[in-house]
Formats: sequence, C-alpha cells, structure tokens
Amino acid sequence: MYLCAMFKKIGIGFLTIGLLGLILVSCSDYQKLLSSTDYDLKYTKAIEYFNKKDYTRASTLFTELLTIFRGTEKAEEVNYKYAYCYYHQQDFTMAGYYFKNFVTSFPNSPLAEECSFMIAYCFYEDSPISSLDQASTYKAMDELQMFMNQHPGSTRTAECNKLIDELREKLVKKSFDSASLYYKLGDFKAAITALNNAVKEFPDTHYREELMFLIVKSSYELAAKSVYEKMKERFQSTAEAYVGFKEEYPESKHLKEAERIYTNASKYLK
Repeated sequence: MYLCAMFKKIGIGFLTIGLLGLILVSCSDYQKLLSSTDYDLKYTKAIEYFNKKDYTRASTLFTELLTIFRGTEKAEEVNYKYAYCYYHQQDFTMAGYYFKNFVTSFPNSPLAEECSFMIAYCFYEDSPISSLDQASTYKAMDELQMFMNQHPGSTRTAECNKLIDELREKLVKKSFDSASLYYKLGDFKAAITALNNAVKEFPDTHYREELMFLIVKSSYELAAKSVYEKMKERFQSTAEAYVGFKEEYPESKHLKEAERIYTNASKYLK
C-alpha cells in the first residue's frame, strides 16, 4: 500500500513537471515569436491562437500586424479578428471601436454589415443593470435603430427589434424602481411624475399595470397628506386614476386595493 502511494506521488510529480515544462516551452516559443520579423508566421500563429480562443496572445500579435498588413489582402481579416479579440475578452468599448474602424476601412466588405451590427451589439453588451446609469442603454438603442435604417433588408432586423425591446424594458424598470423608491420615501408628488413619464414614454411595457396601480396609490397618499385647500383636486385625480386603471385592468390582482382607495377618496369628495 505504501509503495503504491509512493509511486502515485512520484507519477503525479512527473506529470506536474512535464506540464510545467510544456508551459515553459510554450511561453519561450511565444516570446521568440513576438521578437520575430517573420510576419507571415506571426499572422499564421495569430489565426491559430484566435481559433484556439487564446484571444490575449492573438490580439497582441494582431496589434503589430494591423500596421504591417495595412493595404494588403490580409488587412481585412486581421482587422476583423482583432475586433473580435476584444469582444471575446469582454472589452466592449474597444471592440465597438475596432468594429467601427473596420466598417470605415472596409465599407464594401461582405463583413461590413456584420461589423455594423456588432458596433450596436457592443453597446448592448455594455448596458448595465437597471439601477445604474443608462447612457450605454440609450446609445445601444440608437445604434440598433441606426443599423436597421442603414440595412433595411437585413436578416438581423428581428434581432435588433428584440434587443431594443429588451433595453426599453430595462429603462422602464429603472423608472418603476425610481418611482417606487419615491413612494417608499413618501415623496408622492415625485413618484406620480416619474410614473406618468414612464407610462407615456413606454406605453406597451409589461410593467404598465404596476405603474398605473402605483399612480392610484401615490395620488391617494399625496391627497391624504395635502393641505385642505388642495385635497379636493388631488382626491379627484385619485378617482380619475382609479377609473383609468379599472377600465384597462378589470381583472387585476390589485383591483380590490384600488377599489378601497377609490372608496376612501370618494368619501373625501363627498
């Protein structure tokens, strides 16, 4: 038993040493390649690294080859794969920049449409969660729309529309979350403004029912906490918000609570 365990340890040790040796040889070969002036070899190895998904090494080689192969028949592929190296490393800002550079440099390329789409898609990938600043989200929507305008017959049109809808829902969620926070903090006037803006800007959102119900609640709370002179007008707004909500969502899970709010508002109005 002891001898078996010892031989196993020895075997693992040799395997580890062997793997370490291969890594060191690989690193040594790569360092030699970096200092080489055989640019055709560098091109071949860069493609190999790219196909093996070693995007770090591939991009390092492509960086040099961009200049070396400028104006040659290899330039298009080098620029194309260089952009994708950044994309696969999730550096969407740099990827978008180089996809745009590709479209500018090779506008007649069969790959130009794909790269135009990828410019927009990089902004989509860069769009953060709804609680953060949404500048990239708006930019992604603009770029996707621009792509569809420039390529009206593209097979990617349906995907662009799907992505725009997804981004729009993110903006609605941000509006809804902001309005909900105003409501929780007791700033009902700000909540009503934010909610109404969200309903107007995104009329088809699946958050619409929640938005409209929260308008009813916020309107009631604002009215109930108002000075006497403003109560009547604000309770009237609550009643109108309820009527609109009930007409649009007669089967809503929130209807009972909305009816209770309306009943209380009606008592004040009487």
